[in-house]
Amino acid sequence: MTHASAIAHHLPILRRFARALTGSQEGGDAYVLAMLETMAETGERFEGEDARRGLFGALLRTWQSVPINRQAAHDPHPEGIAGAADRSLERMTPRPRVAFLLHALEGFSIDDTAAIMGIELEEAAALQTQAGREIAAMITTSVLIIEDEPLIAVDLEMLVTDLGHTVTDVARTHREALASIKRTEPGLVLADIRLADGSSGLDAVADILTYCNVPVIFITAYPERLLTGQRPEPTFLITKPFRTDVVKAIISQALFFDRRAGLRSPVAAIG
Repeated sequence: MTHASAIAHHLPILRRFARALTGSQEGGDAYVLAMLETMAETGERFEGEDARRGLFGALLRTWQSVPINRQAAHDPHPEGIAGAADRSLERMTPRPRVAFLLHALEGFSIDDTAAIMGIELEEAAALQTQAGREIAAMITTSVLIIEDEPLIAVDLEMLVTDLGHTVTDVARTHREALASIKRTEPGLVLADIRLADGSSGLDAVADILTYCNVPVIFITAYPERLLTGQRPEPTFLITKPFRTDVVKAIISQALFFDRRAGLRSPVAAIG
C-alpha cells in the first residue's frame, strides 16, 4: 500500500474524530485538510502498524497549533438525543474530551492515547478519570450491581458513587436481580457472570432486558463464556481483576453512547 493509499484509508475515521473534537463538520474537515497540507510540506510519513496512531497524533498537533475552528461556521446540531450527545461533548474540558474520544470513540488503548497526546501514561489515565466525572455530571443515573463477591461489590459501589451515580441495589443471585428490577428500573447494570447460587448473570441480564432497555457492562473472570457466538456478545466487557480507571472509563462510555440514557422512567414493574 502506498503512503497516499494508507492516508486515504484512514481519512474517514480522521474526519469523524475531528468532527467530534471540534463540534463542527466544517471545522473538523478544515483541520484534516490543514494536517494533510502540513504533512505535504514537511514530508512527514506514517506507514505500517503505527500509521493510524501517527496520523491521529499529527491531527492533534494541528488542532492545538492552528485556530481554524474559530473561523469555521458552526454546523447546527441534529435534533434529539444525537444532538444532545454532541452538545455534551462540547461542554467537556478540551483535554479530557480528547482523551475520552481517543479511547472511547476510536478504541485506542490508554498507552496509545498517551503517545498520541504526547503525555505520560499517568496523565492520560487522569484525563480519562476527569472525563468520566464530567460525563457523570451530565448523565447521572442509577446502577444495579449484580455481584456475589462482597468485597468486589463494595469496590464497584464505591466506584459508581464516586462518579456521581446512585446504586439502586446489589444483587447476589438471578432471583435477587429480578426482584430488584421489579422495584426500581436502573439506568445501567453491572453484572458478574457466575453468581452465588450457581445461577448465571447472563441469564439474569437476558431476563432483565425483556422488561427494560438498559445498557449492561459485564465484569467477569471468564470472558471466554461471552464469546461463544451463541448469544449477542456484549459491547462493554471488563475482565477481573479489574483496574479502577478502566471500570470508570467503561461506565462513562456505556452511558455516553447509550442513546436512551437519561430518558427512562425510574420505575418499571414486572408482570
